[in-house]
Amino acid sequence: MEKHILTKVTILSLSFFYLFACSRALSSKIGVNFGRLGNNLPSATRSIELLQIMKAGRVKLYDADHEILQLLSETKLEVTVMVTNEEISAIARNQETADQWVYERILNHYPATMIRYVLVGNEIFSYTATDQDLQIMNDLVPAMVRLRSSLKALGINNIKIGTPLAMDILESTFPPSSGTFKPEIIQQIVPLLNFLSGTNSFFFLDVYPYFAWADNPIGINLDYALLRGNQTYTDVDSGLTYTNLLDQMIDSVFFAMAKLGYNDVMIAIAETGWPHEGDLNQLGATRENAAVYNRNVIRKMTAQPPIGTPAKPGVIIPTFLFSLYDENEKTGPGSERHWGLLNPDGSPVYEVDLSGKAYKT
Repeated sequence: MEKHILTKVTILSLSFFYLFACSRALSSKIGVNFGRLGNNLPSATRSIELLQIMKAGRVKLYDADHEILQLLSETKLEVTVMVTNEEISAIARNQETADQWVYERILNHYPATMIRYVLVGNEIFSYTATDQDLQIMNDLVPAMVRLRSSLKALGINNIKIGTPLAMDILESTFPPSSGTFKPEIIQQIVPLLNFLSGTNSFFFLDVYPYFAWADNPIGINLDYALLRGNQTYTDVDSGLTYTNLLDQMIDSVFFAMAKLGYNDVMIAIAETGWPHEGDLNQLGATRENAAVYNRNVIRKMTAQPPIGTPAKPGVIIPTFLFSLYDENEKTGPGSERHWGLLNPDGSPVYEVDLSGKAYKT
């Protein structure tokens, strides 16, 4: 406990400098999801070297691994860590458990490691099959509140708390102005939005135009899904004109939040990408399409001045591509194991410049 108190004094002094440095401007640097569900992946040390070679600006972990966080302290990468779904209920029930999580996972590394976000759980509102799923759903916001209290008690005000949610939280997404949350999760969504609004955090969204296109390849133009910008769609209710499917999907969430009275909550993209290979019946999962999609996302999200979306023009949308590697231990269709920017040997699946400089026009 003495170490805890001493660390607090150190954190208070160092975090003021870090807050000043980070608050000068919200970064539009592209991030990468660093998943590790593979038995043939490079070491953590090599992986972080590769992230830097690729000019990534951020990295998102699916946990808060000590080795990786220590290695990241030697970089300028902005870091997002995650609380696993299994840890949520215990944190929600007990402030000491939350304090201990922050002490072990954050204080042991911050501020040398540039931790910017703690994401609590992963797509929690997508899992409702069991009583445990429902309990975790109800425990989500209480856990977020406790973790924020832990950080505030240590004088850390520049690490934001959020949670990534999937597009299946919406009852309607098309046209974007019809965006509404599913009625069965409204009781959980409203407290979440209230928390995000009150803490000036982001609504983290896992958004995949690939899946929307693959479900309706006849009705949705492939170029429109790939952000090629040679087709437009006008939402007759809002009057907004769209040039790509990603903007449509993001704006449907903005409209859904606005209908609940939350016009001020901004969106960050926790995951997006395109598979470069899949099963024989997954025709759109090609290397060419993946390269086009990710390059166009990078171009859009790193543009200066920021582009935003038709509903929120000019805003920065922090974005993480999925994912660093192909992960051969993931289950499901063949495409699930082929989202990587890199092969397991560290070579590029296709060339991308995460800095966005190669795509400036």
